[in-house]
Amino acid sequence: MAELTVTALRVVHAVVGTGSFTATADLLGYTQSAVSRQVAAAESAAGVPLFVRGARGVAPTPAGTLVARRAAVVLAELDAVGKDLAGLDDVLGGRVVLGAFPTATWVLAPRAVAVVRDRHPGLTVDLHEASTPTQLRQLRAGRIDVAVIGMGADLPAYDLDGLRRDHVADGRSLVAVSQNHRLAGRDPVPVAELAGEEWVVGKGLRGDPQFGAWPTLPAPKVVGAVREWNARLGLVAAGLGITTVPELVVPALPAGVVTVRVDDPAWLGRAAVAVTRPDRPAGVDAVVGALREVARELG
Repeated sequence: MAELTVTALRVVHAVVGTGSFTATADLLGYTQSAVSRQVAAAESAAGVPLFVRGARGVAPTPAGTLVARRAAVVLAELDAVGKDLAGLDDVLGGRVVLGAFPTATWVLAPRAVAVVRDRHPGLTVDLHEASTPTQLRQLRAGRIDVAVIGMGADLPAYDLDGLRRDHVADGRSLVAVSQNHRLAGRDPVPVAELAGEEWVVGKGLRGDPQFGAWPTLPAPKVVGAVREWNARLGLVAAGLGITTVPELVVPALPAGVVTVRVDDPAWLGRAAVAVTRPDRPAGVDAVVGALREVARELG
């Protein structure tokens, strides 16, 4: 077989993904004629047709599917080479231990770790899950470098004396309900309509903050208190109750669970805050910056 060029592999892979020469040209910034030439060169090198042309676009032949699958591996490795070479000039290295409260470990913290890993290959970030009080103890003891904590009117006034605080996100709370619940699809819902609902709440160690019933309800009816979020949301999905969740976890909610906003002027929500020691190194700055960036994207 004649040699397949990297450009030809990239084009074949894109055409299989988009199903169109025109869409591939837009995706890669080529002209449509350039895409056609690269496909023809790839077919010449392979010695077999890679695509079947039709009125509605193009479809890969078995050979085209095979080449595209192998091309994905090759292109990923080539992209990795570029990142590795860029990492040689990256002055950031070492290890940062990132702590986060449980719901922040669903989406916010993992995506921030991925951002740091992509930009700073020499910097290792270890992610630990713990409640806010536990994180603050670990931070002062030097066992973690960044603590992502929750702060709000319904939470204790934590002792942050001598620590540095960076606002990460405003933590708007939502109500999670079954997709078949009467409130599903209504947005926002007046807080008065939550009266009489049955609530599934969190259960943990004494002093650990939890997401419980809606904070301003005077006498919520609690039908279940469970430690793990997957069990709590399983009860919600089954229609056995509703629960309060932070907005930042919405992308990770399981099938069968939807969220609604609540119109409640009396509730200001919580904030996610990154707490560090004041004399923090550049690696910690990079982690805090990634947390704020991801929070903006999620918001």
